[in-house]
Amino acid sequence: MKLAIIPARGGSKRIPRKNIRPFLGKPILAYSIESAIKSGIFDDIIVSTDDPEIANMALEFGAKVPFIRSLENSSDTATTADALLEVINYYQKVLKTDLNAICCIYPTAPLIKSDFLVTGYDLLINGNYDSVFPISAFSYPVWRGLNLNKGIVAMEWPEFYNSRSQDLKTLYKDAGQWYWINLCSFLKQKKLFMLNSYGIVLSDLEVQDIDSMTDFLLAELKYKMLFE
Repeated sequence: MKLAIIPARGGSKRIPRKNIRPFLGKPILAYSIESAIKSGIFDDIIVSTDDPEIANMALEFGAKVPFIRSLENSSDTATTADALLEVINYYQKVLKTDLNAICCIYPTAPLIKSDFLVTGYDLLINGNYDSVFPISAFSYPVWRGLNLNKGIVAMEWPEFYNSRSQDLKTLYKDAGQWYWINLCSFLKQKKLFMLNSYGIVLSDLEVQDIDSMTDFLLAELKYKMLFE
């Protein structure tokens, strides 16, 4: 079985109710569910949540909510891995279901393209990776990053002061959208970014962290550019 798990707890400090906040006319969570459905690759698509309102919205848009997430795995200190392990345990021990591969899809990732979910699965299986997920390059070389201490600015790596940007090594960041994971590897390492993880490079237009209202508005603009 190929299982999509969307972890969407109710608590959100920076943007209240972020997981179900309206995004261009419907809850942002709906986009993750719809991308998973459109990919046509999953046997089950479930939302792991501790929140009844989120659970109802998940059901409305076509996902399953087989149980309400435990209080232990809904705290501020609980990790995504904790939520995934709870679901895996439910499928293996309660439903007695064999799981082939798991895809963790974040609930605030409206820029996901469903065909990339298919590509990610193919890479996971054919490349024998621990996990596969999208990444994007930092738009400005981090090697020229600055420290700020009581208003005083200093380079973190002064050895690169005279280096041209194009001569510096490109570094990448997690796109924060989805993660295909090999079940055996995950049960051993209990994290999404593992020892043998493969990154699919996306452009800046295809990626947007949503940690503030400015980020939220930028994501809406990017969505319109990509899909409308």
